[in-house]
Amino acid sequence: MKKSIYFIGIGGIGVSALARYYLENGYQVFGSDLTASEITDSLQKIGAEVFIINSKFKIQNSKLKFNIQNLIKKDQFVIYSPAVPKNHPDLKLAKKLKIKCQSYPQALGELTKKYFTIAVAGTHGKSTTTSMLGLLLTKAGFDPTVIVGTKLKEFGDSNCRVGKSKYLVIEADEHFASFLNYWPKIIVLTTIEADHLDYYKNLRNIINSFKKFVSHLPKDGILIANKDDKNIYNTFSTAVKNVLWYSLKDRESERLRKNLRVPGEHNLSNALAVLKVAQFLKIPAKIAFKALSEYRGAWRRFEEKILKIGNWKLKIIADYAHHPTEVEVTLKAAREKYPNKKIWCLFQPHQYQRTFYLFKDFIRVFKEILEKKWVDKLFITDIYDVPGRENEEIKKKVNSQKLVKNVNREGIMYLPKNEILNYLKKNISGKEIIIIMGAGDIYSLTKIIK
Repeated sequence: MKKSIYFIGIGGIGVSALARYYLENGYQVFGSDLTASEITDSLQKIGAEVFIINSKFKIQNSKLKFNIQNLIKKDQFVIYSPAVPKNHPDLKLAKKLKIKCQSYPQALGELTKKYFTIAVAGTHGKSTTTSMLGLLLTKAGFDPTVIVGTKLKEFGDSNCRVGKSKYLVIEADEHFASFLNYWPKIIVLTTIEADHLDYYKNLRNIINSFKKFVSHLPKDGILIANKDDKNIYNTFSTAVKNVLWYSLKDRESERLRKNLRVPGEHNLSNALAVLKVAQFLKIPAKIAFKALSEYRGAWRRFEEKILKIGNWKLKIIADYAHHPTEVEVTLKAAREKYPNKKIWCLFQPHQYQRTFYLFKDFIRVFKEILEKKWVDKLFITDIYDVPGRENEEIKKKVNSQKLVKNVNREGIMYLPKNEILNYLKKNISGKEIIIIMGAGDIYSLTKIIK
């Protein structure tokens, strides 16, 4: 009889990757989530049994005649998303039955001890760098297992690749200090900046958490770090002996710049990090440069499509950027790639708490974007409310209208999400590039637009 695992919050980008990993390793996989998505749909297609429940924890699918709790048997292992509330009935029942329960970071942490793990960490650039590295090692014949917070066409439009070698490449998230569960041999460190301040409170705590994570490296481990990031350099230039630095000033930069398909200095920096890993693993430069030149980007990372709005076919770019710095570098890259095009950006702020704590940074970045003409129009839609992670008092203090009012520049306007499509149909000329940006459900617009 197959071993079975039950995933609570199976539609999450991290949890779903682990679900795929266990499916491909012969486990029977069950799971639940609050909403159906293309991620839950794809898991069902490869054999997972997924149940969509409502906010009151009742199954929405009327065809199911049994309660979801009946799926939890004593021989099962439960993995749950960090976003799952403690009062979730499935989690409460599993613990009552003394079933082994682990959060996603804890479960992934167990895997990192079994493999030669390469962990990519940093406030920005994790998904792209992990994707680039996973593809490079695959093309170099390392046959890695890769768990990443996005989907790759080269992995069958999946966020997980299961290899047969000792190598595991993971995206190591700093939120809730999740990465302190991981025990890698190599850490790639891209950036350190203020974020997740609802948890960390200040930059000092963030830096200390990264320091603790780096201390997980064994004596023969290696830190590969971004010399251009002042917080990284100031923290680790004297604190770590085994460190390999990379920088946009490296001699390899110009060669990479000419060959990379993905735009922007930030992506060039990500590629340099991957190149440094390849050098450490003694992968020939010819193979490494070729693999990086073939990288086509990932899901919701400057993902370009041609879609129809009204009578016009337009280039639509979907991007996951949700931190002020990510918004800034992505829109700068868009202007560099399309210097003579009209660019409109539809931005959905992600989480009230992030918007509140980084309010001044968003104002500064939006002003810069408009003043430098990186976009011709900037539309701010309503803040994406992250279930279970919001502070009700903070929600009263911040909204998208306040963002627009404080920017106070020509070219920015508030636009409710349910009015976006009609606005575009009435106002586009057919020459615009539309950037749909944010980490929430703003991406669903690409499904509505035919």
